[in-house]
Amino acid sequence: EVFDGGGRPSGVRGSVTVSADLFDPVWAGRIASGWVRVLEAVTRDPGVLVAAVDVVGEVERRRVLTEWNDTAVEVVSPVSVVGLFEAQVARTPGAVAVVSDGVGVSFAELDVRANRLAHYLVGQGVGAESVVGLALPRGVEMVAGILAVWKAGAGYLPVDVGQPAERVAFMVKDSRTALVLTTEEILDELPSVGVRLVAVDGALVRMQLSAAPDSVPGISTHADGLAYVIYTSGSTGRPKGVAVTHGGLANYVSSVPERVGFARAGGRYALLQGQATDLGNTVVFASLTTGGVLHILDEGAVTDPLVVSAYLAEHGIDYFKAVPSHLAALSSVVGAGGVLPGRSLVLGGEAASPALVGELLDAAGECGVFNHYGPTETTIGVATTRLDAGDVGAGVVPVGTPVANTRFYILDAALRPVPVGVVGELYVAGVQVARGYVGRAGLTAERFVACPFERGVRMYRTGDRSRWSAVGEVVFAGRADEQVKVRGFRIEPGEVQAVVAAHPLVAQAAVVAREDIAGEVRLVAYVVPSDEDGDAGTLPAAVRTFTARRLPEHMVPSAVVVLDVLPLVGNGKLDRKALPAPEYGAVMAGSVRRAVSLPEELLCQAFAEVLGLDGVGVDDDFFDLGGHSLLAVRLVSRIRTVLGVETEIRTVFEAPTVAELAARLTAAGSARAALTPMPRPHRLPLSHGQRR
Repeated sequence: EVFDGGGRPSGVRGSVTVSADLFDPVWAGRIASGWVRVLEAVTRDPGVLVAAVDVVGEVERRRVLTEWNDTAVEVVSPVSVVGLFEAQVARTPGAVAVVSDGVGVSFAELDVRANRLAHYLVGQGVGAESVVGLALPRGVEMVAGILAVWKAGAGYLPVDVGQPAERVAFMVKDSRTALVLTTEEILDELPSVGVRLVAVDGALVRMQLSAAPDSVPGISTHADGLAYVIYTSGSTGRPKGVAVTHGGLANYVSSVPERVGFARAGGRYALLQGQATDLGNTVVFASLTTGGVLHILDEGAVTDPLVVSAYLAEHGIDYFKAVPSHLAALSSVVGAGGVLPGRSLVLGGEAASPALVGELLDAAGECGVFNHYGPTETTIGVATTRLDAGDVGAGVVPVGTPVANTRFYILDAALRPVPVGVVGELYVAGVQVARGYVGRAGLTAERFVACPFERGVRMYRTGDRSRWSAVGEVVFAGRADEQVKVRGFRIEPGEVQAVVAAHPLVAQAAVVAREDIAGEVRLVAYVVPSDEDGDAGTLPAAVRTFTARRLPEHMVPSAVVVLDVLPLVGNGKLDRKALPAPEYGAVMAGSVRRAVSLPEELLCQAFAEVLGLDGVGVDDDFFDLGGHSLLAVRLVSRIRTVLGVETEIRTVFEAPTVAELAARLTAAGSARAALTPMPRPHRLPLSHGQRR
């Protein structure tokens, strides 16, 4: 406190001392300025509520609300991806559009297939706002199906037949699907969904398609028309369908590819994701609308590191997108350089670790590494940035800045902007915000709220805690709710918990995501038996089997822990800190048999190494011990190295114990040829990486 010559109070002076390890002078200045603004506000009006004091000054407010959201560009025309595709067909009709199973299909051929199927759909009564299910094989059939649905004026619902029958039936019914397109082979795998199933390769349908016109149906598409419905995990215990519009998708396809290093014309793209999610749409639609060649890898190939690495090199792939955990599993076998395309790698689906990004950047060379962020409710992605060593060195992996015609607001609980560097909740506004959830008006109103900064505009409440960096990039800081990402899949533990609690022998249940092993996020179910006299030892396996019949593989708990009672805090809520860590290796203790052969012994060691356990018995199940599909990738690679035999990921699922897998490996082929002396050539051959 300062006094004048007469001893009267004359103000207050002070200083801020900060740790140089944590703050630089700019951030220290921001903290000091914010503190001064608070002091000025409370001295100007001593009656003001502290919660009502705005610590964001006018300059900073203008920066976070206006300057960093200055993304307006002219709306593209046509306002649909199918329109952009048809324009590309006119430019390069003879160029190869899609390569699948080693066979290439030109843009003109793909367009004709889609046109004929679209005319067939129109004849079946499909039109604007209709939903058509697509249970088609991964490859040209699926791409042609998507285009045909749009040409008919409808929206599509991707159907993954690998998901449990109950879930597939629910999505078809909930989305009010008019009919489902499939094939004769897949038809037998589809459950009874209550709508007409059409096998496009059936004799009668083939005859009708061959007689259909190959011209464009000429049905107009509106910007606010339905493009597709994608289902995500729901906190209420059932999945929810997100309705995405043509205008939002067209804005994405027109603006985002260039932001992630894709060329405006041409290039070779690789699709690694399944087409029942929207992750792979980045490369699919970018390729179709710019004249690129879309290479669709076989479903079994995308989990084999050696196959992926060889394919990228052999076909000179320029661009692809990958989930960080999937990429980490691949690179752990072939190295970061073995999973890099020639020009641009896009990371998306989950937060990437600084360690992984650092490895990729060290090996990238001329290849750009980009981060891409966006919930399904905001049409694939709304933030991008090119990653560099400076960010990673500081332990930060930013998600980037908003894309064209999109605005970001990081707000506090009262929907006021938070200062730069302060964590708040991220809200997204703009043309890419989806309509909402199909048939869920209450849930839509909860997540799609009125924007206080734009009249008549909605914004989507992401639930992602984020902060602004000093240069206007958004940095992810966790979740405001319990939603988690497991291997790139968005999961609401509440949905899994509802299924676990429905088991007849479970009285109470809680499902949480744990990271007991660094980088390995796993779902763990805690259950209280309904029958105190029941066999608690068999309950975990029964619960996992029960959930596997009702939920996709990535939503099945890795472990089930039986408790006498769920621990609670004083207010009656679950005490998460008191939940014990699962003992994944506990199954081994009950194993009667030990390894009796060298292959079994080596497999036991491989299981333990991949799962991070001290030991594994021959009758222990890989998945009961916490294994999942990405860890199975590492197991197959370890088997190839240790035993010198070749096996598929599918074999691990079919024979998940050491004993079963050892028996299957006796008939497996050799993974590598014996080394023999060879003459040294004058010009040494190049490696895959050097050729790329």
